[in-house]
Amino acid sequence: MSKSQIIVDTSVIIKWLSLDNESYIDRANVILEDVQNQKIEVFTPELAKYEVGNALLFGKLLSPQQAKIALKEFFNLPIAFVAESVEVAVETFSLASKLGITYYDASFLSLAKLYKATLVTENIKHQGKTKDIKVVALKDY
Repeated sequence: MSKSQIIVDTSVIIKWLSLDNESYIDRANVILEDVQNQKIEVFTPELAKYEVGNALLFGKLLSPQQAKIALKEFFNLPIAFVAESVEVAVETFSLASKLGITYYDASFLSLAKLYKATLVTENIKHQGKTKDIKVVALKDY
């Protein structure tokens, strides 16, 4: 039996690193439990590394010492980071252009399309604009 593949975006990852002012942490933790129980595999684009760093710096306002702890935790999460290829970049650009969303948001969608996976996000407003790719709001996971 093959495992389901899930793409998570930064809005989900951040919930595993900082509990302050976050909703649906319990739903995010179910994803981690599903990975640990070998029900799913979790992927995200390399871009998420930069977005998480930015979110910790500007959104969570962590000190360098707090960020060091959070970043170590982040890099130990059971997530496979996927490097961008020409194929993914072209698909990302196409989706961003067609849907009127940022290249950043489209990068998670293109990965979900490539892997025939479900994207789990709290950013459903932007990433839920297409019916061609399965996108699930974190609250509904």
